[in-house]
Formats: sequence, structure tokens, C-alpha cells
Amino acid sequence: MWAPWLSTPRRIRTKSNPPTFSCSSFKDIQSLCEEEPKPQPESPKSPSIFHRVRVPTSLLRTRSHRNAYPQPSKPSITLPGADQRIILYFTSLRVVRKTFEDCRAVRSILRGFRVPIDERDLSMDCQYMDELQGILGCNKLTMPVVFIAGRYIGGAEEIRQLHESGELKKLIERLPVVDRSVCDMCGGLRFLLCDLCDGSHKVYMEKMGFKSCSVCNVNGLIRCPFCSSAPHRRTKSMIK
Repeated sequence: MWAPWLSTPRRIRTKSNPPTFSCSSFKDIQSLCEEEPKPQPESPKSPSIFHRVRVPTSLLRTRSHRNAYPQPSKPSITLPGADQRIILYFTSLRVVRKTFEDCRAVRSILRGFRVPIDERDLSMDCQYMDELQGILGCNKLTMPVVFIAGRYIGGAEEIRQLHESGELKKLIERLPVVDRSVCDMCGGLRFLLCDLCDGSHKVYMEKMGFKSCSVCNVNGLIRCPFCSSAPHRRTKSMIK
């Protein structure tokens, strides 16, 4: 009798095959490192007939829109009775720096020609604002506004351009030359205190009490009769 451990069949252990490992060759690695060829650009295609039709159609629509809503142009306005002088609407307030600098620059340019200038300061008399709005027909105004020989010229930009091109001199040369000395009455301010209310804009009446003065403006000022309205002003040299 064989020993029991001899009778049991032995299990033959089979070695499992090792995992296969594939390695690319050097040629494959070199091919991977090479850059991919760039695609050749396609030849430009000519625009289709629909695109050719759309372009002029859009242009026609744009032109028709502009014709339906024309751009605003500078109005052709004239002032009667101002053929022999310049009328300048401006403000002397420094609230808006650009507006103040534009007004100062235009006044300096116009005063250099030694011609009659009717300067109308909106900060001194608010009635000038209503007057100018009625002349131009609009409520939104930008200072300064210039009229030469009764003709509306424009604002600061127009005056600068005309002055640089020499056209401003041609417009002004027809106006009379006057003495630019300082007025003896107002000192060049073009306004005086009201004699009736002493600048308070209030007048006392026995039956009605205090009442607004009808002679001066809300600031209690009246325009100087020698230098604001008349083309030729009364100056110190004329008084002497």
C-alpha cells in the first residue's frame, strides 16, 4: 500500500504568461514627435449673389434712414437793428469751467478788433436767457452765442475756426471802429445800480407796501445807457 500522500495526484502549477509589453520602435516615436502638417488654406470664395444683393440693400436703407431723419443744421437767423455791431451772449459765472473759459476766449478775440460789441451777460440779467431762447427757438443753450452784423454766427468753436482761417476779420471789417476805452459810468461792467430802489429790487409804496421795482432786473441792476445799447460809448476821453 502506498502512503496516502503518494496516492493523491499532484497538481501541476502552470506558470501564467507574463503580461505582454509592446514598445514602439524608434521610427514610431520619431513620427509622433513630428508636427502635424498644417492644412492648406482654401481659396477664397467669391461672395454669393445673395451677399452682393444684401450689401447695396443695407446701404439704401441707411441712406433712406438719414433722409427720413435729417441732421440738424445751424439755423439762419438775423437780428434787426444790429447791422453795425456785434451782439455777444455770454456768462461771467465760473460754475462751469469750460463754459467760462469759452466765453472769456471769445470776448478776448472780439475785443481785439475794436468794433462795437453789445455784451449781454446772462448771469447779470436773466431776461437775456428768455430773449435768446426766443431768438433761437430752443430752450437748451450753450454759451457763448455770437451775432455779427445781425447774423447768427455760432459759439466758441465757430469763432475760433473763423479767427484762425481769417474769415472772422472779413466779417467784422465792415463794422465801424470805436474807441475801446473803459466806460466812465460803469467801469466796463455795463450795468449800474438802480437809482429808484438802490439795487434792492424793492420799492415801498404807502398803500401797497413793498413792491418789485419795475425799472431794474431781479439783481437790482440796470444796463449802462452809455456803453451797452449805444454803438458809440461815452468814455473818459470823450468826457474830458
